[in-house]
Amino acid sequence: MKVLWAPWRMDYILSDKTQGCIFCELPKQNRDRENLVLYRSSRAFIIMNRYPYNNGHIMIVPYQHVPALDGLPDETLLDIMKVTRHAVSSIRKAFMPEGFNIGVNIGRVAGAGMEEHIHLHMVPRWAGDTSFMTVFDDVRVIPEHILETYDRLFAALNS
Repeated sequence: MKVLWAPWRMDYILSDKTQGCIFCELPKQNRDRENLVLYRSSRAFIIMNRYPYNNGHIMIVPYQHVPALDGLPDETLLDIMKVTRHAVSSIRKAFMPEGFNIGVNIGRVAGAGMEEHIHLHMVPRWAGDTSFMTVFDDVRVIPEHILETYDRLFAALNS
């Protein structure tokens, strides 16, 4: 039997779970590295996904708590797209991906885990980054510790 280690997950398993909306609460705490908040603009922020599909899987989140894009003012929608463009450029510098998946899940049936607070997912992609591991038992191999990825992305996004 082969063992896949993900020791950073134990912190989450043993931690107190946040009540309420994490996308509203985490940016207020001013513990950006601990909360994996990478970048802030006037209307949105970038946060790493704690359970990424790939290294560099981030989310772009408006500060405004709404469940769908039609609840956001035009200024916020524009800011989200500018932050998305900045993130693509920065992740290219930091990780040199060959492509990106960028998308929004609106509603639980569409895959939204936090359906009450709209957010955009960005997943960098490389040729061959999906393997047999996802076919057998829904396992992903993430080759870098999440805080090392945070440090690399933080430097790229904030330089």
